[in-house]
Order: sequence, then structure tokens, then C-alpha cells
Amino acid sequence: MTSTLPLRLDRASRVPLGVQLSVAVRGMVTEGRLAPGDRLPSSRALAADLGVARSVAEQAYAQLVAEGWLEGRHGSGTYVAAGRAPRASPPPRPRPGPEGRRLVRLDAGTPWIDPRHAAAWRRAWREVGQATAPRGYDDPRGLPALREALAERLNRTRGLQVEPADLRVTAGTTDGLRHLLTALRPGPVLVEDPGYRAAVETVRATGRAVLDHPATAPVGRHDLDGVAAAYVTPAHQHPLGPPMPGGERIALLAAARETGAVVVEDDYDSEFRYDVAPIPALASLDREHTAYLGTASKSVAPSLRLGWLVPPPALADEVDRHRAITHDAAAWPVQRAFLAMLRDGYVDRVVRSARKVYAERSARVTEALGPHLGGPVAGMYATVLLPGDRAVAARRAAAAAGFDVPLLSDYCRTSPLTGLVVGFGGCSDAELDTALAALQRGLRGD
Repeated sequence: MTSTLPLRLDRASRVPLGVQLSVAVRGMVTEGRLAPGDRLPSSRALAADLGVARSVAEQAYAQLVAEGWLEGRHGSGTYVAAGRAPRASPPPRPRPGPEGRRLVRLDAGTPWIDPRHAAAWRRAWREVGQATAPRGYDDPRGLPALREALAERLNRTRGLQVEPADLRVTAGTTDGLRHLLTALRPGPVLVEDPGYRAAVETVRATGRAVLDHPATAPVGRHDLDGVAAAYVTPAHQHPLGPPMPGGERIALLAAARETGAVVVEDDYDSEFRYDVAPIPALASLDREHTAYLGTASKSVAPSLRLGWLVPPPALADEVDRHRAITHDAAAWPVQRAFLAMLRDGYVDRVVRSARKVYAERSARVTEALGPHLGGPVAGMYATVLLPGDRAVAARRAAAAAGFDVPLLSDYCRTSPLTGLVVGFGGCSDAELDTALAALQRGLRGD
């Protein structure tokens, strides 16, 4: 059925109509058939033309707005996103002194794991104990059965069309980054600022220079001249929060193709969207120039130390060669246990449970800190933009109540941004409410 947009929905397909519609419109943007600034039909008009419920069109538009492909303009309509302007910088920030006692740390990386699923966790490890371990060094790419299960999961949840042979199992995100760095051409690595501190230290440890790039600014061709790679967190910028708009994704990949740089996508918590469906992986748009990093740390446990790398095809052999020489592979028992967790449905269950909890807690955070939030809350943390002195005062108030809340400045290198990064995964509901009350007191100056 045609509409004011040249697209067709397949009513016989098992794919929901809203998903079909968002995929079709996204394709029109990425292929250039819809240009930045183009106005789209209203959801009512589009639904009428397609003969579907208005909620179907609204769902598709909401998904694409969340992904950054579209933008809503109040009183005007929905448009193809034209890009994002850099945020103005708050005043310079002072740093507080060290805390003198052990506190509950509310950071951006500690997940909430539903204790109701503990039996499946124990069952996975019992299965490991009953399995036969390899006699020698196992496949440096990872267990074949685990790579098969991971490929199915990435196809299903991230829109990433990969085969088991494309995947490399790693001992976490930074381990995958380290292996990738051994295969890259010489040159520095562009990293978002503020950004993931472990990635910065991993790049530096390999002897490469780090080039700071403002986290909310587009990456253009001139930014990648002479650069080996650009490390980005496009689904949920770490730690500021917004997704990379669609137009900026296309421009980044175009710049990578022109310069030969590799885009390193850290897809650390993309499963935890609770307002719309998870945002598709950047690597789904260009596998040739993108390296994809995933992790079990946010879905299962940081202590599992397990992740996966999908390198660009041209670099896969060099990554494998280095791993084979160094015997540098994820521990077999951990791989075997995670395979059991995937097969048993444990990972899907803990993700669904956590997504529900994070949705409820994000509402609490928004109610308590809403005027200071930089945008919608996603994942397991919220970033609060504040002048440096107010951020320190709020942090001290939280510490007095027993909580360690990181400063945004801790994630910055040259950026002058200041504020707080408030995690809500590694705590109970009661602890979160206590911490939020303390932060509010600190912001009021009580």
C-alpha cells in the first residue's frame, strides 16, 4: 500500500507494522531519498494513507526520533534531523577530596540483576563443572557454539547481520579494543570527551596518542585525517547520554571511508532503552569500516569479564594472528557458562527484568533531578549538568548520606563540562530514594 511516502507494509509478515515502518523510513534517510530538514507527513496523515492505526505511525516516529534520524518541532511537525549543535560549556570545575569511608557507589556501570533468576545462574555454572574442558589452548576466536549463539543474538537484538565466523569472544570491552588496536594502522585514536575512561587508558597503554573530540560534536573528515580510529558510543553517549543523530552517523561513516580510519563502536548498554525499542547498531550501516564491541558486563555482571568483538573483515586475520601467538583468549569456563545462560534464556530474562526496573527508577530520578537533566534518561544512569561548585556540594551531601556519586569532570580530559553522573543500577530502590533526597538537599544548599 503506497502513501505520501513511497513505502509499502507487508501485513502477512511477522514483523510488527510499526517496526516495518520505522525500518522503511530509516532506509529512506540513509539512502538519501529523504534529506535533512525534509518535513514528514503527520502521524495521522501517514496512518490514514497506510490504512493502519495512528499508534503504528506514532510508534515508528518515536523510535526514529529516539535514534536521532528524525526530530519533532513543537507546533510544526516531524522532520529529518538536520544535526545537533554542541552544548555550551558550564564553568570550570573544582575536584573534591577523597572520601574517608566506604560508600555505596552509584556509578554508570554497575547493573541491577534480578535475584529471582539466581537459580539459572547457578545451573549454568553446574553445567560448566560437568562439561569436558579442552586439553590444550582453545580456539582464540572463542568457543564456536558461543559465537553461534552471540551471532543469533546480535542479529535479533541489534540488527547486526553477522555470522559466527565474524565474531571474536573477548575478556570484556577493553580487551576487545586492545586486540583491535594491534591490527590498526599506525596513528592516534580519536576518543569522545567526556568519554569512557577505560578506553582512553587502553589506547594509551598501546603507545598510541589520544585525540580528544567534543562528545556532542559531529565527527567530520578533517577530524579523521591521519587518525587510525575513532572510538564512539553512538547508541547512548557515555556519559552525557544522547544517541548520535542519524545524519551524524552517516557523516562519520563517510569520513571513515574517505580517510581509511576505523570507527570503533562501543555498544555498552544499548539493550536498556525503555521508552522505545533499542537503537540499531551503527555497524549495521557499514561493516567494512566499523568495529563493533559488545559486553556482558551490563546485562549479566561486570565480574564475568566477557565481551565480543566484530572487527572489520579486512582486520580479522591480523586480530586472530595476534591472539593465537599470545594465547590471549577469554577463559573457557566463563565462555561455557555464558553459552549456557544464552541457551537457557537467562540473559534475555535478566535484561527484561532490568529494563523494567531501570524504567521505574529513571522516573524517580527524573522527578527528583528533572530541572538539571540534560535530556531523557536511558540505560542505568543519568547525567546532571551543574556548575562545578553545585556539583561538588551535591556530591558531598550524597557522601554524608553514604553514597559515592561520580563527578562528570572525572570523565573529562580537556572538556570543561561539570555536573554529576548518577547511576541507579547498583543499589536498591530504598537506597536510590535516600541518595536522591541527599542530592536534592545538596542542590538546595541545606
